[in-house]
Amino acid sequence: MARIGIYVCHCGHNIAGTIDVKGVANYAASLPGVAVARDYKYMCSDPGQDLIKNDIRDHQLDRIIVAACSPSLHEATFRNATAQGGLNAYYFQMVNVREHDAWVHSDKAAATEKAKDLVRAAVYRVKLHKPLERRRVPIRPEVLVVGGGIAGIHASLSLAAAGKQVYLVEREPTIGGHMAQFDKTFPTLDCAACILTPKMTAVRANPNITLWTLSEVVKVEGFVGSYQVTVRHKPRYIIDDLCVGCLECVEACVFKEPRFSDEFNVGLGKRKPVYMPFPQAVPQLVLIDPETCIEFKTGKCKKTCVEACAERNAIDFTQKERLETIEVGSIILSTGFEVFDPHRIPYYGYGVYPNVYTALEVERLVNAAGPTGGEVVLRDGRKPKRVGIVHCVGSRDEHTNRYCSRVCCMYSLKLAHLVKEHTDAEIFNCYIDMRTPGKTFEEFYNRVGEEGVNFVRGKVADVYPDGDGSLVMQVEDTLLGIVRKIPVDMVVLAVGLEAHRDADAVRRMFNITCASEGFFVERHPKLAPVNTFTDGIFLAGCCQGPKDIPDTVAQAGAAAMEAAALIDKGYVELEPMTASVNEEECSGCKTCIPMCPYSAISQKADVKKAFINEVLCKGCGTCVAACPSGSIKQNLFEDEEIFEEIEGVLAYA
Repeated sequence: MARIGIYVCHCGHNIAGTIDVKGVANYAASLPGVAVARDYKYMCSDPGQDLIKNDIRDHQLDRIIVAACSPSLHEATFRNATAQGGLNAYYFQMVNVREHDAWVHSDKAAATEKAKDLVRAAVYRVKLHKPLERRRVPIRPEVLVVGGGIAGIHASLSLAAAGKQVYLVEREPTIGGHMAQFDKTFPTLDCAACILTPKMTAVRANPNITLWTLSEVVKVEGFVGSYQVTVRHKPRYIIDDLCVGCLECVEACVFKEPRFSDEFNVGLGKRKPVYMPFPQAVPQLVLIDPETCIEFKTGKCKKTCVEACAERNAIDFTQKERLETIEVGSIILSTGFEVFDPHRIPYYGYGVYPNVYTALEVERLVNAAGPTGGEVVLRDGRKPKRVGIVHCVGSRDEHTNRYCSRVCCMYSLKLAHLVKEHTDAEIFNCYIDMRTPGKTFEEFYNRVGEEGVNFVRGKVADVYPDGDGSLVMQVEDTLLGIVRKIPVDMVVLAVGLEAHRDADAVRRMFNITCASEGFFVERHPKLAPVNTFTDGIFLAGCCQGPKDIPDTVAQAGAAAMEAAALIDKGYVELEPMTASVNEEECSGCKTCIPMCPYSAISQKADVKKAFINEVLCKGCGTCVAACPSGSIKQNLFEDEEIFEEIEGVLAYA
């Protein structure tokens, strides 16, 4: 006969405000096999856990039930208390009477009866629990960081400083990401290059970091502690070890003047087929663009670049793509974001009217290393005298993205300050709501206002040309209660942040999930903001959601710490709630293999039977439900336990 201890938590008023907790505990005491039934205000507290430990010893309990909140919050807490009391941790069952009962009902009597039913069901099923043991999987000490923006850079440096070996993979020719394109950073107006470049060069110089640019991950296999990652290296057509970044090949190129769109300057400048992305690029290597190079297009180039590099002989037109497989114990995804494409909102005239710019384009215009040397001039050569800045382009919009991109208000204020500083133009900031929640952000907002920037509270409805070559912004000023038509020479669109277009393909490769907006989903928004549901894979930066540079750096440091802690522990403990196959009953139909969302199931080639990798299995139960022969069982969710729980719910004692 089982001896069961039942503990009902008040959880302050969260549970006790809707459920008669004492009544549930008294009812539980009357159920067969229950030796102890108590209620306590906060079961997750140390005194609450001590109740469990002491009662196990004093009353020889062999099963424990706690009726409290969500198992995702405190199931591990009470399992540990059960184990510390001397029982197997899996002789414990948790009943969720908060989210499943108290928080979804207002009728106290009915909610109390439901709580009794749930507790009774747990009593029926816990008698059939079996002792289970966790398995340990060793962790390889290497870490893969995918994405070389500020998040990937900071995570890599943090791990390297802790003595970990890091592979940093970036698909662009240089690390730095979007931050490298900025002129200054809000609210301190620090030079972006001045604070970023030292970290970029530190990555290149650190012996614990293997830096691969022009590379991307194409395949991920394995599991936490032992991931096999295949990386595709694209050809640079430059031998890395021989190139010194002297740029003589660029000068010698048969194209005497740059004529191809410069990606780093977002199309505002030109480059040659052989080029360096920007002066502070890391690595300091040139590359050759096969789409524009005459040698690749016709094979009839004079190869003046090769002649200029004859002494070092660093140019190699025969380079091909190559694949390389590495083994790592954990992975940090820091793949960043894309800026919203304003072509999707045609009434702002982007791409139609030449003097409508995106915020990133203006960042390059005000930058001393940009295409105009820091001079803010229009495409027709004029210096603007009146500039309009349109907030929330691609954010907080039912037709594009409903979410706030978090940085747009602040970088709009920054650009207002910088453009005014460069041109002394009259600035109009048109906003829906001004959101300045960060440290010293409100002070920066006030400073910009004191500089004479005009603030118009209202969403711009239209941008159209005026007869004199200028543009008109039509906006309803909700503070004045009128529709204003503001003539300007230049319109700046504060575009929002979006997930990469290939985010869905990336999440499939790494076996994680995406939210409806396309950003990667964390395990828990509060308690595990850098973890994913796939063990050993962590998130950092804007791939998880829009954020500014300080928040990105903070999250990158947190992700690095999680990976380092995993390595230092040396192993990861796996929950035993995994599925297993009875080979005698398995028909080898393969129904379960494509059903598994974690790719944990394969077929043994010799016996043609299904096999479940316990390390990859997360105990979701999909295969158990799908198996037509019933040959798959799952620990803690065996048929007998489920049937008993159902019977307990339906029984009326």
